[in-house]
Formats: sequence, C-alpha cells, structure tokens
Amino acid sequence: MSMTLVREEKRLSPHRRQARRRGRWLVPWLFLAPALILFLYFKFIPMFENLRMSFFKVQTFLGDEFVGLDNYRRIMTDDAFVSAMWHSVVLAVGTTVGSLVLGLVLALLIEGTARHLWFVRTAAFLPVVVTMAAVAEIWRIMYHPAESGLINSIIGFLTIDPQPFLSSEDSSLLSIMGMMIWRGTPYDMMIFLAGLVGVDRTLYEAAAVDGASTWQRLWHITLPALRPVFWILATLAAIRGLRVFVEVYVLTNGGPNGSSEVLMTLIYKMGFQSNELGVAAAGCIVLFAATLVLTIMVQLMRRRQAS
Repeated sequence: MSMTLVREEKRLSPHRRQARRRGRWLVPWLFLAPALILFLYFKFIPMFENLRMSFFKVQTFLGDEFVGLDNYRRIMTDDAFVSAMWHSVVLAVGTTVGSLVLGLVLALLIEGTARHLWFVRTAAFLPVVVTMAAVAEIWRIMYHPAESGLINSIIGFLTIDPQPFLSSEDSSLLSIMGMMIWRGTPYDMMIFLAGLVGVDRTLYEAAAVDGASTWQRLWHITLPALRPVFWILATLAAIRGLRVFVEVYVLTNGGPNGSSEVLMTLIYKMGFQSNELGVAAAGCIVLFAATLVLTIMVQLMRRRQAS
C-alpha cells in the first residue's frame, strides 16, 4: 500500500505534491485547534496576565499602579508567606515519602494474577476517583476531636487518649498529611504495579537459585528496575504537595492560628478576601517557579543517576 502511494505521489506535479504535503501537515493542527484555543484562552492568557499583575498594585476603580518588585519583596519578607512556604514544603516532602513507601508496599502485596486481586485493586484505587472536596469533608468528620469522633473511638480501644487532630496547632498539619498520603497511595500503587509487570521474572529465578533471600531480591532486582517509576512518581507527588489547596481549605482553612496555612490558601485569601491581587499574583509566580525548579532538579538527578 505504501509503495502505491509513493508511485502516485511521483506522478503528481511538484505543485500538487507540495499542496498534498501541506495538507498532511495542516490536518492534525485542525484537529488540535479547538483544544489549543481553549488552552490559550483559559490557561496561557491568564498566566501572562498574572505575571503582569505581579508587578502592579491592582486597584479596581483607581487603575493599576506599577510597583516593580515590591510584591515579591513582601512575599519573601512577610512572616505569613514564609511560614506558608515552609508548611507547603513539609506537606510536599511528607506526602511524597509516605505515598511512595505505602504505594510500593501495597503494590508488592497485591501483585499477581489471582482472580480475586482485581477486586482488591479496585477497592484500593477508589480513593483516587472520589472528589477531593468530598474526601476532605469525610476526613474532617472522622477527625472530630471529641471522644465520639470516629478515629478517636477507634484508638480508644487501644487505650490511647482522644487526640485533637485538626483543632491543635501541633497536629493539624500532620493530620492533613495523613489524609493526603491516604489519597495519594492508591495512585502510586497502580503505577508501581504497572512497573512491576516489566521486571524480568528470570532474574528472580536466577537469584533464588543462587540463594538470595526475599529482601535481597527486592533490594537488588525490584527496586533498581522500578527506579524510573520512582522518579516520575516523586515528581508528581511533590508537585501535588506544593500545590495543595482543597484539602487544607476544607479541613482547616489554614487554622488554627495559621499552623496549617499553605501557599495556595494564603494566595487565595490575599487575592479574594483581602483584595490584594498583585501580591497574590506574585505568590502564584513564586509557586510556579518553585514547581519548575523542583521538576528540573528531579530530572537532572534522574539523568545523572542514569548515566
């Protein structure tokens, strides 16, 4: 079939051949055009407008006032922003490590071809498909600090005193982290399961013949084979942790006393509650830059280790 098309194209004049090649190039872009227009209007234009606003003091009726880098200086020196950045980093690190470890453990436990495992995998993956706002609201109810709260009732059987969870400055951020790990673990588990499929089984057999233990096979065969998966999931989990909003907004709204305030919730409050849109826009740019730097660092580390 391809040879026939080549012969037909050779019979055409140079002008017709050029028109046909132009048509082949144009057709894919025509299919992509609706999505590209939506991306341009709802994503790229707002991004550039946000960048512009970050250099202005936005005033609705008096007009924007150019302030240069003052918005960025305020972000870098304001205690609330510094604290929110630190909380975002803590959540990103904690959720990344927790979801990766638990996801790998679950993937190793339910890996196989047994018939009943499809049900276990489906049940384990359900938290990912549930709306984040609904998940956060359920966990807010479960975290009720009284003795009658669900989690406090469970740990009460273990003779553990009721915990304040979200109502305490010392435990609010850790409580949010626990819910985020629970939500992110099934996603990591499924990606790990996909990665385990590609591991050469003959390596396990050869290692077993050589007398390698289960732990040695895991350490020297499974984990090195899953290294690319680790890098991908670490990047995605870290970005999720840095850009967390709904979880914190529904569970604590940054409280108590700002102990769980993250960059996204603070940006929201500055922009839509305090009407300081210029400062909020600068915060968005800082968050974007942090995400970009994190992604580049992870990719450089991955390439260096691969080489």
